[in-house]
Amino acid sequence: MATLSEIETWLQDRLPALLAEHQVPGTAVGVLFGGEVIDHAAGVLSKATGVPVTPDTVFQIGSITKVWTTTLVMQLVDDGLVDLDTPLRDYLPEFVISDETAAAVITVRQLLSHTSGFEGDIFNETGKGDDAVEKFVASIADVTQLFAPGEMFSYNNAAFAVLGRLIEVLRGKPFDTVLREHLFTPLGLTHAATDPYEAILYRAAVGHIRPAPDAEPVPAPMWAMTRGMAPAGAMLAMRPRDLLAFAKFHLDSGTAADGTPVLSPASVKAMQEEQVKLPKLGMMGDSWGLGWELFDWDGTTVIGHDGGTIGQNAFLRVVPEHGLAVTVLTNGGDTIELYKTVVGHVVKELAGLDLPALPTPPATPAPIDVDRFAGTYSCEVVDVTVRQDEDGKVWLDQTPKGIFAELGPAPDPVELVGRNEESLIALKAENGVHISYVFVGNESGGPALFIHSGRAIRRASA
Repeated sequence: MATLSEIETWLQDRLPALLAEHQVPGTAVGVLFGGEVIDHAAGVLSKATGVPVTPDTVFQIGSITKVWTTTLVMQLVDDGLVDLDTPLRDYLPEFVISDETAAAVITVRQLLSHTSGFEGDIFNETGKGDDAVEKFVASIADVTQLFAPGEMFSYNNAAFAVLGRLIEVLRGKPFDTVLREHLFTPLGLTHAATDPYEAILYRAAVGHIRPAPDAEPVPAPMWAMTRGMAPAGAMLAMRPRDLLAFAKFHLDSGTAADGTPVLSPASVKAMQEEQVKLPKLGMMGDSWGLGWELFDWDGTTVIGHDGGTIGQNAFLRVVPEHGLAVTVLTNGGDTIELYKTVVGHVVKELAGLDLPALPTPPATPAPIDVDRFAGTYSCEVVDVTVRQDEDGKVWLDQTPKGIFAELGPAPDPVELVGRNEESLIALKAENGVHISYVFVGNESGGPALFIHSGRAIRRASA
């Protein structure tokens, strides 16, 4: 096995070339092992300025924020203020969605495990004030219920904004204030920002996006999404060492480095227990806990989460059995390839684990039932159409909506082939990933009700 010092040398030697190879403007990497932390950085904050990234650069961590929000909820559980299996309405009467029957029974646990069943990709702009989360929750009153609460997994950003409002109501303070008082301060974080106004006080990375599929990444036109979605991951930024301090306290049964109890061991354990299995996509975890994504790496349990904002991507993997955590924070380019190389090397050298391979198209595509798959599926942020052309090839067309339509042209059509009888897979990789699509609903026959790639999108038409 390697030492942390050897990992640090490898990062120093390899990161610049990896950034060039994968067109990643900048990255900061941190590794926690045996209670010690190393970090290293390369590249630039923005291609517009050329300012170098350092280990103290703050990157947006995106949806990794959801594990922080979950931790704040579990502190409420520890304080006797919340029961996970009680309907949310008991604590948050203001929660309203289009399906009143569902709204009345959705529990806190279902929100935390992405099984509440309502449409989750909602990015309504509700201002920059301390009431942004409150206004966001009010803005989703007409959101559609996709399936019965608890029926299956569908990644849900809006659910975590709702949980953020729950935290605000029960603590009597804005979400950002609770985050600082209940996590930043007891964990001793020094380079963490809840919004752009704080981030600018540090060396802050700027996201980069591709104006066309084959173009080089350029600085994104905005730094962050709506503040109302902050509890889901729209704002929080930090350096790797501060993110690893958060990971370490979860490894240490809820105790901060100075011995301060931050979360009960029971709540730490509960967050890492399986709540729902995921569709067999091959590009996400095997199941979901409370906040944490759960992976089985050849018999070893790994917990983690990824995050994606406007041109920034973050990755966190924690291996409790080995006391290991690694994070890779990036600001654009082929970030998945960087993640695979860096995290793959670290977990192999320090824990003897092989990073599971992502799915690839089979040499001989599986036969498929086009009538079951074909049609248009629609949600708040995109329309997805699966169609077959005159040559018998199957294609997926995407039409972005809302904020995502403003970030650039619609993606090119994607050719799909049969992965197995339940799913299709993209023939061409995007950002290092051949995206899989599982089709669920009406398993006994007839057109599928949903296309699922981590989120369930309901069929709109045949």
